[in-house]
Amino acid sequence: MNTELPFQGKVTLVTGSGRGIGKAIAMKFAQKGSDIVVNYVRNKAQADETSAQIKALGRKAIIIRADVSKIDSIDELFRQIEKEFGGLDFFISNAASGSNKPGMQQQPGGWDYTMNTNARAFLFAAQCAAQLMEKHKGGVMLAITSPGSLRVLPDYIAVGASKAALESLVRYLAVELAPKNIVVNAISPGMVLTDALRYFQAMSDDEIPQKTIRATPAGRLVTPEDIANLAVFLCSPEAAMIRGQVIVIDGGFTLPVRV
Repeated sequence: MNTELPFQGKVTLVTGSGRGIGKAIAMKFAQKGSDIVVNYVRNKAQADETSAQIKALGRKAIIIRADVSKIDSIDELFRQIEKEFGGLDFFISNAASGSNKPGMQQQPGGWDYTMNTNARAFLFAAQCAAQLMEKHKGGVMLAITSPGSLRVLPDYIAVGASKAALESLVRYLAVELAPKNIVVNAISPGMVLTDALRYFQAMSDDEIPQKTIRATPAGRLVTPEDIANLAVFLCSPEAAMIRGQVIVIDGGFTLPVRV
């Protein structure tokens, strides 16, 4: 194996990879030699930019628009992957959305959309991904989750519940898919330093990022690159015995008890 390009000849799908965490993961896997399926649902320009940067590294990149909250869209996504590549090695379920409202203000439509996008999508995408991974004698699935699956965050009840369901799916699928040589885990980032966070910070006097930094033992926010590096490790042979786990990457923010 080429130690500088350990993923050479591999195929990686990263949902929601036009920007932010998804883009960082896609770029890191491309740097490691993998061809990439760039997925987006709304902003094609960002997906085009990600694809161009991947191709500049000498990797193959295809762009597929798919709304993972819809089953037909998931099925079409994987049909196109099979047509283009014949199989799949790594599936990173990163796309997420949700209805950020208190529990007493939640509506059935917002609840269903949140659960469908963040939890149901992973299950039915995993069914499709597993079939393509079997063609390559195995693979790795990673789900991006959130500390809100366990902790109570403001206006996060629907997303938190969907992430809790997602983490449960990770555990069940890790056991069910192990005989197929498919590894399943989750990554739970703390507050992540993304362009979106910088934008909202600039548009308001919100002190949450600064407060989070002060409360983080590592002294800074998590970056998309931190998450991408962890994803690379979890997809490596060295991590083969890590199964069904939720790996927290938050610089130690959730460790201290605060009173």
